[in-house]
Amino acid sequence: MKKQLLIAGIICGIICAACVFLYTEMVYAEADSKRNEALERYGGEQVEVVVATRTIHPGETLDPSNCTTKTWLSDLLPDGALMELAEMEGKQATSLILEGEVVSQSRFNNETQELDIPAGYVAIALPAEDIQAVGGRISAGSKVDVYATGAKTTCLGRDLEVLATSADNDESSSRTKLTWITLAVKPEKAQEFVTASESLAIYFTLPSGKSQEAPAQEGEAVKNEQDANTENKTEEQNTPEKTDTDEQSTTIELK
Repeated sequence: MKKQLLIAGIICGIICAACVFLYTEMVYAEADSKRNEALERYGGEQVEVVVATRTIHPGETLDPSNCTTKTWLSDLLPDGALMELAEMEGKQATSLILEGEVVSQSRFNNETQELDIPAGYVAIALPAEDIQAVGGRISAGSKVDVYATGAKTTCLGRDLEVLATSADNDESSSRTKLTWITLAVKPEKAQEFVTASESLAIYFTLPSGKSQEAPAQEGEAVKNEQDANTENKTEEQNTPEKTDTDEQSTTIELK
């Protein structure tokens, strides 16, 4: 009796193991099927590429502290995508690389034009999107006001000169979306801008050229009105009043 139970237990164990094996194979087969379906839908094979783990500003060097390798669909990769970190490790970025972006060789292009930085200022690049930069209408030479918003909104600077934008460096005929804007700021303000760009949303505004003229014209009009009132009062004060003696003289003459 015990022998029969032992044999039955062994048979049940074998059946259970077979069921687990078959289930595992089914799971792997389903995963492969979904992967093939995704590849068929989007096209291309999956490859390992270098991806930024945080925002990399122009002038920063590429190293393991700011990037890693991830699997990516080959057909969705930008031109010149880096397959290995060793290709550009230690190289300085010449344009802004956003967090999660596939790093490409175009971000290390050394043919960019030199910036004309005003004396007493430093150049700093800030992340930007069209919605945060007047619909992407900002270009080199513009004067902008910069705001940082988070729990509260603060003004980082006013009337700042734009030295360059990501769209200025794009030679394609179609309008390119902004990814960064380079400003001229005072050296003592640079740290504040860097801190804000890492933790807050940055917005750029274009002040109206007439905004400063209108108040001046209004003030001049008020001043002219005040001058006119003063002149009228002076004339009234200088006008001689008729006295009782004058009225009596006039009455005698009439008689």
